[in-house]
Amino acid sequence: MAAVHLLASSCSPEAQPAQRSEKSEPTALAGEPQGVGKLVLAFGDSLYAGYGLAPNESFPAQLEQALRKSGVAVSVQNAGVSGDTTAAGLERLEFTLAGLPRVPDLAIVGLGGNDMLRGLDPAVTRRNLQSICGRLRERGIPVVLTGMLAPPNLGADYRRRFDAVFPDVAKQCGAALYPFFLQGVVTDSALMLPDRIHPNREGVQRVVRAIAPTIGAELAKAPSRQ
Repeated sequence: MAAVHLLASSCSPEAQPAQRSEKSEPTALAGEPQGVGKLVLAFGDSLYAGYGLAPNESFPAQLEQALRKSGVAVSVQNAGVSGDTTAAGLERLEFTLAGLPRVPDLAIVGLGGNDMLRGLDPAVTRRNLQSICGRLRERGIPVVLTGMLAPPNLGADYRRRFDAVFPDVAKQCGAALYPFFLQGVVTDSALMLPDRIHPNREGVQRVVRAIAPTIGAELAKAPSRQ
């Protein structure tokens, strides 16, 4: 896949230290839900946090805007933390949920990219994602899992094991799956920041256009908790 080949260049040894150094404090949750509507938790890493972008250009902010324009009353809370692995996400999940104004109607989970950049064992990524999705489902929170793909430079065996994690976890946890978060974006330099790892504002717009129908469909199935 062309997307994976370009991702390989962004995952080169030169690019990895910059990615690993992005660890930051959790992004502040973006406001209270406005009026009657659905609450979505966007729980992920720098791709959700909006690394290199203005707050209103992040994936959660643009997704909220797109859903509202389509007639969905919704608030998308940005709980993305740059540099987070699946292990770090699992550690902060309870704290994040406790900080929300109420139990969300839907959670979008986007973790695993930093596991891949560090060459962590896909079995560990799998267990952590299973735990995250399992804890959300225990609370009755539907989950949409946004996946990643490993680049060729990590080897065929690693790619096979890593790429299988997301569809397998989604099936096991009963979660909806968007297979590759950067599909149609990572191959276009005009849609990426200079680091070639993160999408720019236009890249996020492309991601949102592609994923919004999935999110909208899952929200339509989720009864409001208000």
